[in-house]
Amino acid sequence: MIIVPVLSIVIPMKNEAGNVRQLVSEIDEACSDLPDYEVIVVDDGSEDDTGEIARSLIAGGKSVRVLRHAKSAGQSAAVHSGVQAARGQFIATLDGDGQNPPSEIPTLVAPLLDPDRDKRLGLIAGQRVGRQDSWSKKFGSRFANGLRSRVLKDGTRDTGCGLKAFRRDAFLALPFFNHMHRYLPALFTRDGWAVGHVDVAHRSRGEGRSNYSNFQRALVGIPDLLAVAWLIKRRKTANSAAETLTAFEQSEQTQ
Repeated sequence: MIIVPVLSIVIPMKNEAGNVRQLVSEIDEACSDLPDYEVIVVDDGSEDDTGEIARSLIAGGKSVRVLRHAKSAGQSAAVHSGVQAARGQFIATLDGDGQNPPSEIPTLVAPLLDPDRDKRLGLIAGQRVGRQDSWSKKFGSRFANGLRSRVLKDGTRDTGCGLKAFRRDAFLALPFFNHMHRYLPALFTRDGWAVGHVDVAHRSRGEGRSNYSNFQRALVGIPDLLAVAWLIKRRKTANSAAETLTAFEQSEQTQ
């Protein structure tokens, strides 16, 4: 009998061959008391052995699925592909560089797995404390988060954290665009979902080096911010996605 997992853990990875084994091992240790889960590694056009190492874990008995983009499409595209392929009702994401401790996953997903949760709860966003990054990276992130918060009023201190948990159906109902992963609190709120926040630890990068620079983020940040502000202004004014999906769930339960 095929067991359908409740939770799918999606990890976007590009050139993270040195981090795959350790990360999956830590996930297994951290999530041993959670309901059935699967791990989905999305190899975003890596030029190293990231995909091969991930597939070797399957042969070793790990509950891992591996997707591959033939060429790199970016973190948002990798997350989106992973969520599309996921079988779980709920999704947890974390970065593939090892800076997001998998030990934070149970705390992150707990509000969504609570049977007495608010049915409008769509997203739990991790917010990093004690960041282990360079001064320039922290300064750039602080500036970007401050600007985004003032423009979008999304009530989130840190949207750049890779640790997030959300409803799969709610995520797939969002408009997709590159770099959308940095605007999930605003987008979920736009669709009528409640957004929760959890402070999470942060640690130094594992093997390899970052695939993005502050300059690269800045180049796309302003246009993306304006686009999200436009999407919020043009949101659907009839039933929100949250109302529609929640009503559908309730009708399914009464049948």
